[in-house]
Amino acid sequence: MKNLNKSIVILLVSLSLTGCKSNLLDTLPSNEVSSESIWENANLATLAVTGVYNQLRANYTTNSASYPTWDLRSSLMDFDANWIGNLPQLRGTATPESADFLNYWKQLYEPIHRANDVIANIGRVPDMPDNKKSQYLAEVKFLRAYFYFKLNALWKGVPIYTEPVEASEANKPRSSEEDVWKLIISDLSDAIEESNLPDKYETGSSDFGRISKGAVFAFRGQVYLWTKEYQKAIDDFEKVKTLGYSLHPQYRALFKEATERNDEVILSIQFIEEAGSGNSFSWAFGNRGSAGAGWNNYIPNINFVDSYEQANGKAFNWDDFLPGYSSMTPRQRSVFFFRDNMTNAEIQTLTSYGADMTKYLPIGNEARIKAAYANRDPRMNMNIITPYSTYLGGLTGKDITYTLRWPYRGSDNAEPYDLRTDTNSKFYYLIRKFVFEGREHIYQSYSPIDLPIIRYAGVLLSLAEAYNEVGNTAESVKNVNLVRSRVGAQLLNSNSYTNIVNQNDLRERIRNEKYWELPFEEHMYFEELRWGTWKDKKFKAGNGLTEIWGTSTYTYSWIGEHNWIWPIPSSEIEMNRDLNQNPGWIN
Repeated sequence: MKNLNKSIVILLVSLSLTGCKSNLLDTLPSNEVSSESIWENANLATLAVTGVYNQLRANYTTNSASYPTWDLRSSLMDFDANWIGNLPQLRGTATPESADFLNYWKQLYEPIHRANDVIANIGRVPDMPDNKKSQYLAEVKFLRAYFYFKLNALWKGVPIYTEPVEASEANKPRSSEEDVWKLIISDLSDAIEESNLPDKYETGSSDFGRISKGAVFAFRGQVYLWTKEYQKAIDDFEKVKTLGYSLHPQYRALFKEATERNDEVILSIQFIEEAGSGNSFSWAFGNRGSAGAGWNNYIPNINFVDSYEQANGKAFNWDDFLPGYSSMTPRQRSVFFFRDNMTNAEIQTLTSYGADMTKYLPIGNEARIKAAYANRDPRMNMNIITPYSTYLGGLTGKDITYTLRWPYRGSDNAEPYDLRTDTNSKFYYLIRKFVFEGREHIYQSYSPIDLPIIRYAGVLLSLAEAYNEVGNTAESVKNVNLVRSRVGAQLLNSNSYTNIVNQNDLRERIRNEKYWELPFEEHMYFEELRWGTWKDKKFKAGNGLTEIWGTSTYTYSWIGEHNWIWPIPSSEIEMNRDLNQNPGWIN
């Protein structure tokens, strides 16, 4: 599947509701192959199916510094100050004319048009076996449902197109949110009923990365969570548990190319280490010490990092480690994060900054702050580079162990081997997950590491959520503990810190578990929308990009309740007067 993606580049075209009929071969010279000929040849028809798959990668093979990932919109992380202008919805400047909304409208409808072409034509390919036609039909129905899901989650009702259309025919009004959910569930149910769709692909299969029944059941279960049909969600998630999936014993190995194909990964977006075919979030999540000189445009939010509990299950509190921390101003408490043995010049600069230097320890300052990051949920240090932790970099052509210290000193190839970033004048957390270590890969801007979009761990946590919503605490706790035990976290109901108080308490614990287990895997923005927590989490007072101790670089601005639902792009309304705008947005 990875190598097949290389072939699809000859078929890629720009498709949208405002373009011409979605024709997979419009960019090819007419003397090579016609749009009609694609359905007369099994190889070309197979590439047309791959063209639908290819759109899963649309947001990741470009420059991720300027094309934000979905998780960046959640409370997990924040954008470098140089790029936050690309997210006007967070800064209070969004309008229906904002390019962000139009870009994603087109990007999400493009694969729907491709899927419609396949659905309408795959049945007439003369040299393709019927069982393969049926399999492909199920796959593209899943993919159509997947992209309609995102449209519906963002816009709450969109035009439904299930057949290829000319530009002049792209004039349907919006269907209701409920009707779009019905289409999504119908497509997924059709895929489930297809006998030629395998339950699961084994890790050594050349088809790993294609849609399986495991993926369809898992995704339909997630849709049922959106529609609050919890028993149906339970039934689907429980079905996934019978199909041979299991948790990988090593959490970190899930995000390495060598072990990215395993029995925990139900569906992943495939990448290879070639320009245009690799992911770029490994680079944009990175740092200047990583091979290929990564950037750190995506910065973990301090509230998210602080949410990781202690190893015994107790909620983390800075005052337990640094008494009086919470009563100090952010600038005052920055002193706790300074390196040992600072120079007189550094001390003068930081005194002027406002640090309470009476609390500085010339020897032991680093050890004191490291203690706050030790003995925490193990996933924190697997996902985040915290102060004074080490990172194996490969920028200089060899493996070098760097340490995240502040203030920054030194060079990439000499003592003290401080970890260099794009933001050395400030001190932020860095992402470890998906980022290259040593010389395992060279070209950061097209990483071969796949992005798992459905993992068995996520299924277990969603199953736990559904069980809790129907009042089955025992089954809910059991599934959460399967995920926690894999990383050695304190099990729920095993001590006074982890004892479940009531349904609301367990609901919050399950939500936290998703943050800790699934960060940067593109789930949490949509989860926050579904839970109705996005406003409180992302736009809480003072939240935004801040240094580790809380000094603000910028803050977010809530523009009103209409911000929950994306506006229909103005240009789309101009071309289709039957489209009505979402409440609160003014064209």
